[in-house]
Amino acid sequence: MKFISIIIICILLLNSCGIYRPTDAREISPNADERVKKNIEEGKGFRLMGLKNKGSGNFLFASSNPLWRASLDKLAFVPLNVVDYSGGVIITDWYSDNTENEIKITVRFLSNEIRSDALKVIIHKKNCETFNNCSISEINNSTNNEIRLAILKKAAEIEKSDIAINKKKVGDYKINKN
Repeated sequence: MKFISIIIICILLLNSCGIYRPTDAREISPNADERVKKNIEEGKGFRLMGLKNKGSGNFLFASSNPLWRASLDKLAFVPLNVVDYSGGVIITDWYSDNTENEIKITVRFLSNEIRSDALKVIIHKKNCETFNNCSISEINNSTNNEIRLAILKKAAEIEKSDIAINKKKVGDYKINKN
């Protein structure tokens, strides 16, 4: 009985494949968008729940992200401990300017867009009375905001220069972004 049901399922699955029809390359457009449009007009194919590409497949890399580049530029004075682009975080090592206090800066990326709420800057301060007796506390003062604004300003400058460079490269060609 099992054998018969397996054969029936295989026949049904193979039957649904249809017959191979060779096509002429001169009749079929190499442009995928044109083929999709033609198939939709002819009623071929389907869309799942009307989903469209919402940009979830667009990956940004560190070299093309102005916020990331600006953050690395502004934090160049301090050694970096953790630099994780995919996790969206930069953590510096402990830094001291020849005082008893050491600071550690953490930059969290909340968005790839250059806007006021795209970054969160956290500064920790380490006070050591002796070598093994240290306390760490978070600093909430204007320095956090100053670093965040400096990164945002530098990112805006980088983005503006990138746009100018791209315009020079493209020249008279028109770019359509979907």
